[in-house]
Formats: sequence, structure tokens, C-alpha cells
Amino acid sequence: MSAKTKKRTTLVRYWTTRYLITLVTGLMVLSIFSAWWMEHTALQYRLSLLKYLADETSDRVIKENGKMVVGPVLSGVVEEREKILHLNKPPIIYITDTQGEIIYTMPQLYIAKGDDHLPKIIINSKEPIQKVKIRNENQVYVVKSAIDRNGKKYGWVVIAQEESTLKELNQDHGLLAVMMGGLLILGWGVIYVLSRRISKPIQKVANAAVQIRQGNYDIQLKEEEPKEEEIHELIESFKEMTNRLKQNDKLRAELFAGVTHDLKTPVTSISGLIQAVKDEVVTGEESKEFLTISLKETQRLQTMIEDLLDYNAMAAGSFKIRFEKENLNKFLQEIAYQWKMTQDDQDFELSVNLPEEIVTAMVDRLRLQEIIINLLNNARQALMQDGKIEISLYSVSKDRVCIDIRDNGRGIPDEEQDFVFEPFYRGEKKKLRVRGLGLGLPFSKMLAKAQKGDLSLKGSSSEGTIFTISLLKSK
Repeated sequence: MSAKTKKRTTLVRYWTTRYLITLVTGLMVLSIFSAWWMEHTALQYRLSLLKYLADETSDRVIKENGKMVVGPVLSGVVEEREKILHLNKPPIIYITDTQGEIIYTMPQLYIAKGDDHLPKIIINSKEPIQKVKIRNENQVYVVKSAIDRNGKKYGWVVIAQEESTLKELNQDHGLLAVMMGGLLILGWGVIYVLSRRISKPIQKVANAAVQIRQGNYDIQLKEEEPKEEEIHELIESFKEMTNRLKQNDKLRAELFAGVTHDLKTPVTSISGLIQAVKDEVVTGEESKEFLTISLKETQRLQTMIEDLLDYNAMAAGSFKIRFEKENLNKFLQEIAYQWKMTQDDQDFELSVNLPEEIVTAMVDRLRLQEIIINLLNNARQALMQDGKIEISLYSVSKDRVCIDIRDNGRGIPDEEQDFVFEPFYRGEKKKLRVRGLGLGLPFSKMLAKAQKGDLSLKGSSSEGTIFTISLLKSK
């Protein structure tokens, strides 16, 4: 049977059914053991009472002169003692001589000729309590007590009762059944309630997942705060996933609009400028200025196209990284100097903080330079008056080294910090200030990971932003 046609059941039914089967099985085993134990206890208790009754009867049946007398007083005493046993069928009491000849029975029985002696196996046994099998093959317990006076034995008191009668529990079996039935109902009720409590939020998440699969990302999971850690994590993770899907869907729509706009704008500008030169609307030095502007727009258009191609190549895994041992102290000083010299506006401060010892790492020099320059450009765009950018190199362990790029710019809004590494994502304010595709940080993070490192946002506030590059030290 395939997975599509396989019949499925609800979480509540699945667990309650299996718990009920387990509970019933466990209670049945427990009931059988309890019944056996109760019967065994009742048997031992009643045998002890029968032994006491036999001893008391043997003591009362003999007189001082050595004669055995059975009168109404003895019968009354025996009847009173029998009531303590709580038996549906009274035991048979035999009074015999030393040879086992039956002298008297209680209750009185008709004894046929030839059956007036008890079996020798009973009389000769040294055990006060015996289990024997009689003619109809019923198991019978026999309790005997010697009738003696002044050290002389005059006979025996023998009490016989069937094993099944001694094991009868009367009301105990009913009480046991009521207890087990109550436990069964209570146990099933508890697991049913708990299963519903657990399955209810899971069912809501499952229903929400179906809506998301159908393209509806506007999901509201209104649920009381669950006490179970796992369910809480499931709901929170699902909410976060839904927000990310909603954000990605929004980014995808913005991507088409943004890329189209960002690519169309320089093309339109270039086309208009060149057309103006061609039609001799502008001449002389002005036409050269128009051509210079067109060249810059062409270069910017080429940069955006290269960013798209590089990102796609990196995402497809067709991007090669060439590792080499690099002195990061010297490398960062060179990058900082070269980048500062290429900036048109020099009204900011750039500093490099390096440790005293030389720190080396296995990196791709060109790709690491690309990451750092992208972070420096972002930091420069965020600066305001009295801007400062700081590059710091430090070791965090025997195997790891970090590079911090810190600025005192306007910072990243809290609601945007979780999405800065999403492809094509650009903050609302940045869209208005800087034109681009929003691939700089995602591509830089991919380059860092390709070098067995990482790029992360260490922190951002109104006082500035810190990005951290983590790299693997060279041995």
C-alpha cells in the first residue's frame, strides 16, 4: 500500500487506543496476580483458623477422666468458630480414636460400613495440615489435632474442607473488579484529556501548514502559552518560519520590481545621454561630460550584473576558493589604506586595531578582500557627521580568529536585523539612499562560509553597527 493511500488516524485516537490496550493488558495481568494473591492469603488465613478450631475442639472433647464427650456445648462452640471462617460450605469435623475409627462427625453424616475409618495416610502423617485427593478427585485440605490428656493420646480431631471452598473470596472478587474497572476508566480518561491537550496545538499548526502550502501566509496562531517546552518550541519555530516565508514572498515581489527598476534606470539614462550627444543637443565639453556620465552608468550596470552572476555561481557551487596562508595583520593594514584612498569624501576617521603577535589564517585573499571592502562600503554609507570606522583583529580560541568592522553610524532598525543576510533584502531607509540589488551581505556571508568561516551581525543600535568575520587560523 502506497503512502498516499495509507489510512491514517488522529493523534488522539492513535495514542488513546494504544494506551487503552496497554492499560487493559496491564490491569488484566495485575488482576490475575491480585486474585491469586488474595486466594493464597485467604487460604493460609483459613487454614490457620481451622488449625485453631481443631486444637480448641480437641481440648474441649476430652474430660479429666479421659473420656471423650461430645455435647451441645461443643457443637455451639464449633458453630461460633465456623462463622469466623466466612465459608459458604461448613467444614466436616471428624472425631476418631487413635486408629482413625470415626466416633463422631459434625455435622452428623451417614457412614457406610467399611468407611468408618479415616485413611491411614491422614492418621499416620506427622504434618498437622495436609492436602489430599479424595475419591471424586476434589482437592481437600485436612487439619488434625491430637486428643490427649496427661501425656496419653486418646484420638484425633480431623477437619476436612475442599480447596475451592477455602479459596472463595466472596465480595473480594467483586471489589477487585470494581477497583480495576475504576482504574481503567480513570486511566483512559486521563490519557484522553492529555492527548487532546497535546494534539490541539499540533492540529492548529498542521492546519496552518496546509494554508501556507496553499499560499496563504497570513496565519494567526492564537493559543494559550503551552506549558510543554517541545510544543512551545514547535509553535514559536512555526511562527518564525511563517514570518520568514511572508518576508521572502515580499522580497520576491520587491526583487522583480527592484531589479527591473535598477537595471532599467541606468539603461534609460545611458540611452538618453548618448541620444543627446548623437543628435548634437549637446556639443563640446558638455558632450564629453555626458559620455563620462554614460560610462559611469555603464560600469554601475556592469557591476550589478556581475553581482547577480557571482551570487548565482556561488549558490550553484561553481565558485572556486583558493586557500593560502595570509598574514592578517599586514593584510588588514593594506586593505584599509587602499580603500581609504579610493573614497572621494575623506571626512571620516578609519583606524585599525591589531594584536602584538602575528595572526595568520588560511583564506582566499581576493575573496576576503571583497568581504571587507563590502562591509567598509556599508559602514561608510551609514556614517553621519564625525564618522568613525574601526577594524579590529583578535583571537577567540586556538583555532579561530575574528575581524570586527565597527562604525558609529545610524544603525540597523531592530525589525530589519533578522533579514540583513536575506538575498535581495534592502532596508526601507537604505532603498532611498543607495541603489543596488541587496546581494552584498548575503554574498559576503557565502564567501565567508566557503572559507570555513562565517559572517554575522554582532550588534546594531543608534550608536553604530558591528559585523564580525570569523576565520580558521592556519597551523
